[in-house]
Amino acid sequence: MKKKLLLCLLTAFVSFPILAQTDVRIYEIIAAVSEDRIKNDVKTLTEFGTRNTFSDTLSNTRGIGAARRWIKSEFDNISSSCADCMDVFYQKDFVTKDMGARVPKDAWVVNVVAIQKGTKYPNRYIIMSGDIDSRSSDTMDYTTDAPGANDNASGMAGTIEAARVLSKYKFENSIIYVGLSGEEQGLFGGGGLAKYAVEKGWDVIGILNNDMIGNITGVDGVVSNRDFRIFSEPVPATETDKQRQMRRFYGGEVDGISRQLARYIHENVKTYMPEMNPMMIYRLDRFGRGGHHRPFNDAGFAGIRIMEAHENYTQQHQDIRTENGIQYGDVLEHVNFGYAKKLTAVNAINLASLAWAPPAPKEVKIGGIVEPAAKFEWSKVDGALGYKIYWRDTTSPTWDHSRYVGNVTEFLLEGIVIDNFFFGISSVGKDGFESPVVFPNAILR
Repeated sequence: MKKKLLLCLLTAFVSFPILAQTDVRIYEIIAAVSEDRIKNDVKTLTEFGTRNTFSDTLSNTRGIGAARRWIKSEFDNISSSCADCMDVFYQKDFVTKDMGARVPKDAWVVNVVAIQKGTKYPNRYIIMSGDIDSRSSDTMDYTTDAPGANDNASGMAGTIEAARVLSKYKFENSIIYVGLSGEEQGLFGGGGLAKYAVEKGWDVIGILNNDMIGNITGVDGVVSNRDFRIFSEPVPATETDKQRQMRRFYGGEVDGISRQLARYIHENVKTYMPEMNPMMIYRLDRFGRGGHHRPFNDAGFAGIRIMEAHENYTQQHQDIRTENGIQYGDVLEHVNFGYAKKLTAVNAINLASLAWAPPAPKEVKIGGIVEPAAKFEWSKVDGALGYKIYWRDTTSPTWDHSRYVGNVTEFLLEGIVIDNFFFGISSVGKDGFESPVVFPNAILR
């Protein structure tokens, strides 16, 4: 009895700093993101004229070839400044005209990848992506100017800037910064990298896809430099019939791995950047549209899209022109770089938090049918100092209640009726950083 009491007291003592403090390094990361560097990078990307996936690959000044070589050179320079802390390379796949209605000719779709290897879990990856390519009004037109300032030089510049900032730190998990190509023609770049990840056996924590993070003036007249959207699918596209059947009886219709990643980002932003308004959108992407996180979702990985809340469709996928007093075209002057800086910081702090966190429990069991308590068992995680139980009303979008339970792998949460809440478990590391919450995937009888 004395040993058990002492263990409880020690657990309480250890848990206090974890639950009571934020980490000063996260605030340092926010402060380090540079608006000027993002602006310069967006400007450089627009000056390649067009970055259409099928545009010139030989010129040093125009086309997607010049753009991707410049992006690689930036990643190489960042790596040189951190003692070669990143592995920088091209990853490519060949696409042909018969692979889609938006493919005007056979060509290589080339991604630019920079991997900052983790010190403890080098095969676990959290990914930030931006798109290299741009387009004009006609998707098949790969010669007309298409500066793509917001769509998506903003996301690409944010990814490069996140690499600059985070390369100054060491992380237990690996971080990938990537420029993806072929987005406008059918998500080819994301599809290629997702396939590559599967072939290489990567353990992907998730992908933060950044597609348009620089516009604050919506076509509906709303202007906001604080709102942004986090799109996430409810359950994995790869779920089995058994998993689908379990959801009918135990819940989880909005608790897939991508939705948990979205909640993680929402909570982290509320903690460290309370001036921002993260809007969780319960949808894979905008209505009827797509983004480069989807191929990762299709492969069974967690993935979300981070983007501006208020789009302006006159500045997307448009030839540069003026009609009826309206200026069309995705040009530099429409990008709000202060806002792009904020959303870059949103990405950077979540990359860092996830890269400093231990892995999530693989198995989480739940029980408590017709009992006045909920009981849990979960698999032990190497590197976890302890674990947190989360719960929320079944109608709540966020995890509203939590309890740190120390370094145990089972717990009885008394006084909580299992019928009235949803539950999950996260692992907690030595510095207080947590894994995403894991929704129960097995039943205790």
